[in-house]
Amino acid sequence: MCGEFFFAFFSFLEVFFISTKDTTLINDDIRAKEVRVIGADGEQVGILALNDAKELAYDKGLDLVLISPQAEPPVCRIMDYGKYRFEKEKKQKEAKKKQQIVKVKEIQLSCRIDTHDFETRANHARKFLEGGDKVKVIVRFKGREMAHQDLGRAMLEKFIAACADVGSSEKGISLDGRFMSTIIAPNKK
Repeated sequence: MCGEFFFAFFSFLEVFFISTKDTTLINDDIRAKEVRVIGADGEQVGILALNDAKELAYDKGLDLVLISPQAEPPVCRIMDYGKYRFEKEKKQKEAKKKQQIVKVKEIQLSCRIDTHDFETRANHARKFLEGGDKVKVIVRFKGREMAHQDLGRAMLEKFIAACADVGSSEKGISLDGRFMSTIIAPNKK
């Protein structure tokens, strides 16, 4: 019983780490008979047998890296693989830094909200919008308030108007069960 668990656990780890590992084939991992070789400075060397291509790369003190395995014949490049991998990871980190993650903040109102509470929530929404986040505004109907959906719609329109200088409604006002909602997106700068 315990052995089966460990076998399953280690096979899971193996699959996990293999899937996150770089799958670029280099040097002895390449299995083609002949390859099209691109030199270290970008010039076309031509189609060579795999052993000749590896020997050419080793003579220059570099690696033979498989660039395009689906081409006929496969395309390999002579380069420093460590430097290539470093540059690739650096580009991925830069792309990740430039990504902007937009969060959706939620603010709940009711039909009978007091003016001060309304202003406080509107100020919170303005701060979220200025920070670049979207705001989902929800009016919850309790009990017999469902008969007065026009009050909820008016409340949402008033809220959208209170945040008009920093954001605008992304989609119209929609009713989902006992909730009426809209999403306010920040204005482009």
